[in-house]
Amino acid sequence: MKRIAIFASGSGTNAEAIMKYFELHHGAQVTLLVSNKAGAGALQRAINHGVETMVVTREQFFAPNSIVDELKVRGIDLVVLGGFLWLIPVALIKAYPNRIVNIHPSLLPKFGGKGMYGHHVHEAVLAAGEKESGITIHYVNEHFDEGAHIAQFKCEVKPDDTPDTLAARIHMLEHAHFAPTIENIL
Repeated sequence: MKRIAIFASGSGTNAEAIMKYFELHHGAQVTLLVSNKAGAGALQRAINHGVETMVVTREQFFAPNSIVDELKVRGIDLVVLGGFLWLIPVALIKAYPNRIVNIHPSLLPKFGGKGMYGHHVHEAVLAAGEKESGITIHYVNEHFDEGAHIAQFKCEVKPDDTPDTLAARIHMLEHAHFAPTIENIL
């Protein structure tokens, strides 16, 4: 049985979609949710699904091998970032080569990098006059949103879109494609 840890900073809708997808899966299971925010909605979603939770401080997360040791003790095979806003430490990347996966709400390499998350991305897509947007699922390296692409899924940017309407279509893509892509990686 492959063990998945999800890192999330926010409400946790992607985390919950992944937890639901793997609840009855015979080959993989979400066993840990890590958050850097004690009030993150993702924590309650994990508790509701019987998934262990952990809140980490910046000092704990970036201490040499601290988070790596926590993941190794729990037998984690794959780390999934579902709206986690901190850059991943090099020690964790080295401990889990090509086993840390992120989802980004644009068609990378466009609209990626530090500070490009959530509504910031959708606002930038609209301001640039893009005709399409989408999601990119990629491996994590030492830089924000620069890891090798695993998959991209697209949607139309409509002339009357607002950041909220575009975000709604992007969320539909995330919930439809992130968990099956994770399953394919495993």
